[in-house]
Amino acid sequence: MSIIVEQLTRRFSPGGSPAVSSVSFQAPAGAITSLLGPSGAGKSTLLRLIAGLEVPDSGRVFIDGADCTAQPVQQRNVGVVFQSYALFRHMTVRQNVAFGLEMRKLPRAEVEARVDEMLRLVQLEALGARHPAQLSGGQRQRVAFARALAIRPRVLLLDEPFGALDTRVREELREWLHGLHERTGLTTLLVTHDQQEALEISQHVVVLSEGRVAQAGSPEDIYDRPTSPFVASFIGGASILRGHVQQGRAALGSLALAVPSAAREGEAVHAFVRPHDIKLARTDEAARSPSPVTGRVERLKSVGGFVKVLLRLPSGDEVTVQVSRSEFDALGVSEGDAVHADVRSASVFVGDYAI
Repeated sequence: MSIIVEQLTRRFSPGGSPAVSSVSFQAPAGAITSLLGPSGAGKSTLLRLIAGLEVPDSGRVFIDGADCTAQPVQQRNVGVVFQSYALFRHMTVRQNVAFGLEMRKLPRAEVEARVDEMLRLVQLEALGARHPAQLSGGQRQRVAFARALAIRPRVLLLDEPFGALDTRVREELREWLHGLHERTGLTTLLVTHDQQEALEISQHVVVLSEGRVAQAGSPEDIYDRPTSPFVASFIGGASILRGHVQQGRAALGSLALAVPSAAREGEAVHAFVRPHDIKLARTDEAARSPSPVTGRVERLKSVGGFVKVLLRLPSGDEVTVQVSRSEFDALGVSEGDAVHADVRSASVFVGDYAI
């Protein structure tokens, strides 16, 4: 069942800036679609509009082709999981999972069978008699998933469901969610500010900025083919180099890169270069390159199996380069040393942008 959003707008104060402004996109049926963006981008507000927890000022929401814009949340048959779990502390795990079914006044035998099925699905069969306080954060979140799925929702809406968990548990639950989705095939909308999370488990990504859609597409499209300076800077931690069009190329200090075909001589350009798109070599190897660019190592930071190198180019611009520890050890450089930098890929945009 697909989710289609058409021109949704929501303001929380008359005359104020909209939290969501003319947003349109389609979440494909049977896929995980991530709503990705920085804090304040409108992600959670948009999810609440789709769920029926907020009322739009304008626009429409379709679920499985049916216009549900005017329907209250109880009639939309959507499952919602929040970051805070929102479990009933005085109820056991089984009672929490059964809650939505009992509100629908289903027969007791049917409720018990469905609860058993859901606890098996989330791998908590042995914990049904416990209360939320007796569970770990990851277990509580799986109970929240079981409760949302118990009512057989048409779609599953997830609002930063892993945001309150530590890194290890968050990564484990990403894998668990991926497996859960493969078993259920349920159309899922995931709100997250975590780029890795969105790119890793989604089939479709909608990038939001200031309440608007900046770009929508596959994870590969979003990462490899950003269509705006915002997306290029937000996804992948790119460094920004500024320059001008000169003789049909982007002149960025000592670098010259390809520009869009419509660029005019003298126009301002911005190049967005990701940390892994720069190849470093010792300066004694620079002669082998047709256009060597020499930078100076300003700072080194070891992060797990990688080393982050802050490199200052002759133009004065700084770029961050990420290399594997083995590659760095082979370079044999220290802070203050000169190195050769080869920019292998960059996203170049014409115009004078404030980033």
